[in-house]
Amino acid sequence: MARRYSGNMNGERYLANTNTTEVHDLDNEQTNCQIDEIIKAGHDRPYNSQSAANSAGYDNCVYCIGGSTR
Repeated sequence: MARRYSGNMNGERYLANTNTTEVHDLDNEQTNCQIDEIIKAGHDRPYNSQSAANSAGYDNCVYCIGGSTR
């Protein structure tokens, strides 16, 4: 898909879902990620790196990043 500029996103590569505490890679977005729905619900938090999102407590999305610890 594509990077987003709507919601809280400013073209950042990583979107953290504050509801599920998962982080998504928008450069490898999959249909199951449901990014547009996350943004519409207002659960989007942008990060410029996966490691920053992981350090903030977000787990990897199993679909677009893999290596989920859940």
